[in-house]
Amino acid sequence: MTDRPTLLLLDGHSLAYRAFYALPVENFSTTSGQPTNVVYGFANMLANALRDEQPTHVAVAFDVSRQTFRAEAFPEYKAGRTRSPDEFHSQMTVLDDLLAAMSIATLRVPGFEADDVIATLATAAAADGFRVLIITGDRDVLQLVSDDVTVLYFYRTASEMIRYTPEAVQAKYDLTPAQYPDFAALRGDPSDNLPSIPGIGEKTAAKWIREFGSLDALVERADEVKGKAGEKLRDALDQVRLNRRLTELVRDVELPLGLGDLGRGPYDLTAFTRLLDELEFRNASLRQRLFAADPGGGREEAAADETAALRGRELGAGELAGWLTGRTGVLGLAADCVWVRGSGGVRRIALASEDMAVSFEPEALTEEDDRAFAAWLADPERPKALHDVKSLLHVFPDRGWRIGGVAVDIAVAAYLLLPGLAAYGIADLSARHLGYRPPEEGAEGLMVQARAVLDLAAKFGPELADTGMDAVAREVELPLSALLAQLERDGVFVDDALLRELEKQFENEMERATDRAAEIAGRRFNPGSTKQLQEVLFGDLGLPKTKKIKSGHSTDVDALTWLATQTENGMPEVLLHHRDQSRLRMTVAGLIREIGADARIHTSFQQTVAATGRLTSTEPNLQVIPIRTAEGRRIRQAFLPGEGYEALMTADYGQLELRIMAHLSKDPTLVAAFESGEDLHTTMAAQVFGVARDAVTADMRRKIKAMSYGLAYGLSAFGLAKQLGIAVAEARPLMDAYFARLGGVRDYLEHVVGEARGTGYTETILGRRRYLPHLTSDNRQRRETAERMALNAPIQGSAADIVKIAMLRVDEALREAGLRSRLLLQVHDEVVLEVAPGERDRVEEIVRDRMTTAYPLSVGLEVAVGSGSDWDAAAH
Repeated sequence: MTDRPTLLLLDGHSLAYRAFYALPVENFSTTSGQPTNVVYGFANMLANALRDEQPTHVAVAFDVSRQTFRAEAFPEYKAGRTRSPDEFHSQMTVLDDLLAAMSIATLRVPGFEADDVIATLATAAAADGFRVLIITGDRDVLQLVSDDVTVLYFYRTASEMIRYTPEAVQAKYDLTPAQYPDFAALRGDPSDNLPSIPGIGEKTAAKWIREFGSLDALVERADEVKGKAGEKLRDALDQVRLNRRLTELVRDVELPLGLGDLGRGPYDLTAFTRLLDELEFRNASLRQRLFAADPGGGREEAAADETAALRGRELGAGELAGWLTGRTGVLGLAADCVWVRGSGGVRRIALASEDMAVSFEPEALTEEDDRAFAAWLADPERPKALHDVKSLLHVFPDRGWRIGGVAVDIAVAAYLLLPGLAAYGIADLSARHLGYRPPEEGAEGLMVQARAVLDLAAKFGPELADTGMDAVAREVELPLSALLAQLERDGVFVDDALLRELEKQFENEMERATDRAAEIAGRRFNPGSTKQLQEVLFGDLGLPKTKKIKSGHSTDVDALTWLATQTENGMPEVLLHHRDQSRLRMTVAGLIREIGADARIHTSFQQTVAATGRLTSTEPNLQVIPIRTAEGRRIRQAFLPGEGYEALMTADYGQLELRIMAHLSKDPTLVAAFESGEDLHTTMAAQVFGVARDAVTADMRRKIKAMSYGLAYGLSAFGLAKQLGIAVAEARPLMDAYFARLGGVRDYLEHVVGEARGTGYTETILGRRRYLPHLTSDNRQRRETAERMALNAPIQGSAADIVKIAMLRVDEALREAGLRSRLLLQVHDEVVLEVAPGERDRVEEIVRDRMTTAYPLSVGLEVAVGSGSDWDAAAH
């Protein structure tokens, strides 16, 4: 590093295009349908550059249009380029918003290209003693390289860069940077539609410039170039001269900003955090790198003010009890905890009142302090504002600490108020709502966090009351946090040996599938390589072409499934089997990796992730274990009752979403179908197809089942057609016939969308909201995506509400009955329990009663219960 100021210049469009084509747009979009691959890739590159180069000044230059002085001089300039895709254009304003929130200057000058703006700034900065770095994917900028100017050139992906100094340019081309535009004029540039000299390649062009010293000298002495090459050169001299004028970058563009305007300033943290949340950037590493690059340290003046105003101090031995005495208002609490695979501890705790904050190490507490803190923490009459109660309950009980009197859990409150945010950490919420990010390390940082928790609670508490969701927070989510923490602490016992045996079995199946694929192809190849798959499927075997993607033709599961129906060649089926076995092996490997020292898996139940209110699990994800396949059942056989327990029990709601649909829509046909007690889908199929129940075929029942469940997910005619493997022209009349019989369902779905368009949100049976601002968007894709969410949210969210209530009621009843049996897991609409000897009948009675009465649906709730020696045997 150097003491000289450093100016970082970025070619905005060049880097945006690199990101767009490096990251598949289908893998990078928000739930509302906004593509994000450009912004994500650009942000990732920018975060790395800010971290690695530590610039004092930054600017991003963008092209304005193709109407530049170059196009006026040569109308064919860049004429061969196709219009950028809409998915690219829709992200450019978002990229501008990101850079503005990061206080990074952007420049666009009509009539000039981004390269000219960069050349002007680089020239001025170098003259002023700056060290200049240029990040680009355009080689024309190499002419700017000097002892003061370095070009970082992307050459393969958005993360691989060549660092071009004068020595590096010389080593690459055997030319100086000043000679590069002469060489480029001879070489031409297909991307800019600048013609080359026919039959003259880069090696010859570079040789001529080295031999003659410059293009001017070569032109002047063109007669000295012998043979056919000389004839070609002389025939193209006019074009070469024009190329040279067009490749020369302008270094004196009149700019709206000067070097003094490009100094790095602190982020607008509120705008920046909200944008990351709207873009649904959940990647923790990217967020951390972006926030770490904030020149204001993520704190700005507000954070400094908070620190100064806190009058914070570290408490010594014997001081905590006295500090707590007489404090009657809400206190904010922040803790530095660690929890990994069933074990952990508390390293430091901070408490904040309105006028001061303190911190202490639990290990340094005297007995009197410990008793005083435990009494305050457990006292329901002494209100506390906390962040993520569930994480605290992993470790606090080990110290004998119980938590009572929670006024607001700011993580839960923020989740209820704005479901679907990318992150709910203290720093993220503070940045979004308070305008600063508390320091994340040290005693002082923890005290600022505690004050932020207090301030956020003061904001979120009234908002919960205003929206009517305070009851959901108080009666469902907060008690559930405690229950989930207990489930995570307890974990579930697994048979390590069986899991390792299954992992080997799936590996062997993958190898057999690889061998079989090699037999069919006539050569060995890697089934996991898209490029090799494309060569084999569409080249060697000549199979029908699938959907076109950037790298050729798709080889994903949908494509292979389609191919299996289009050919008698066995390759697609073999590849699908390989994919399936690979996925199963990864699932089992993930389970093995998470086994704790107690031989139990302690999954993490994510309470603030799914916008619908559903719980998810991670580390490992237990929701990906197949239910209906033989392999999935084998994996479930590895989940066993632990020592002191005799069985596992499962309880699963039957047709929960459809029962909620019947309850909410009050459709008489659907309600009657449930009340009949007969097979729902057969009864519905008879109604829709107008036949007797005994005339309903398996195919009829399958179509109606897909239709009924699909409606709860906002299924379209296109989606139904894809799911059933039929034409859209057949799916649409099927939907029409369905709605003709179930007019109440149709009217309900229309009402849900219409009401949400007016209010901006949907509600579940408990009043849990999901906000959908894109329902009134001018962008059709985003609007239609929001409409599907509006159809989905009340039903899925209500299902989540009911499952959560059921879990709480079952747990409460087990404890009230004095039973040792306990809840272990929750997966989708199923709960799993560990049953103690002699308690099976009583536990089943409690489970059936509490789950079927969790919420008074007009068509009732139905629960299937089973028990056995493992998770699979407990199926019902």
